[in-house]
Amino acid sequence: MTNVGIIGMGSYLPEKVMTNHDFEKILDTSDEWITEMTGIKERRFAEEDMDTSDMAVLAAKRAMENSGVTKDDIDMIIVATSTPDHHFPTVANIVQSKLELNHVPSFDQAAACTGFIYGLVTAYNYIKAGTYKKVLVIGADKLSKMIDFEDRSTAILFGDGASAAVVGEVSEGYGIKSFELGSNGDGGKWLYDDKDTKYIKMNGREVFKFAVRIMGELSVSVTEKAGMSSEDIDMLIPHQANIRIMESARKRMNLPREKMSETIQSYGNTSAASIPISIEHEVKHNKIKDGDNIVLVGFGGGLTWGAVCMTWGK
Repeated sequence: MTNVGIIGMGSYLPEKVMTNHDFEKILDTSDEWITEMTGIKERRFAEEDMDTSDMAVLAAKRAMENSGVTKDDIDMIIVATSTPDHHFPTVANIVQSKLELNHVPSFDQAAACTGFIYGLVTAYNYIKAGTYKKVLVIGADKLSKMIDFEDRSTAILFGDGASAAVVGEVSEGYGIKSFELGSNGDGGKWLYDDKDTKYIKMNGREVFKFAVRIMGELSVSVTEKAGMSSEDIDMLIPHQANIRIMESARKRMNLPREKMSETIQSYGNTSAASIPISIEHEVKHNKIKDGDNIVLVGFGGGLTWGAVCMTWGK
């Protein structure tokens, strides 16, 4: 049986920092309120002339270098994004061209903030089937272009960024052990982009209730499906949407605070880039090591949700 996992990662975060104090100058809000309600202190915004594809390409180059693979090794590209440069060509098409990755199949995966998990599971199944060997999965979003800077309930939440993973065969005992995906289109009215203004619109109360329930349930379910218990989990990587939602999942898993990734304070909600940015952050800081069991869990507009339990390493 082929074991499939992540063999290398790379991220890109824009240099421009937008702090809570910057928002105090344009909105009726405060650093204290934003921090208490969301856990966010600052977020990164891409420059106006930087597209989602530009960030995706930079992240992909770093992931390939980190994985020790060449462009000839990659045989599929999946980009999870809600903010493509165009409807077509897709961000994945542009990445394929700019990286000169032969004529490999490439497509965008639209599942909002759950997009990276959807992309990871898609890659897993292609590789398990023997169709492809190494798939580049990228989460990239430029949410700053969808922010209504007069809406304090949403403007403070989002940031820009990209992160990529090379997914391929790993040694026995490593890789993805279980996953779950789901969606409920009836909840799409709670979190969406307005077709007229193109701004993000959200019913915060309904999304919060949904997220608190689904994040905890998913984390436990995918762990049990892998034949593990909370005691076996070394790190929980939740979608970085809101610290209170993240904490609800951690407590449901009965994990100590140090076993949950928290990058939200520095980057805000980067949608499809959120989970892979957090994975790479923890690996770089030696908080995820070879052989560690980790749970990835997220939710997003659609409404969508997904989780993966995996053993880290090649």
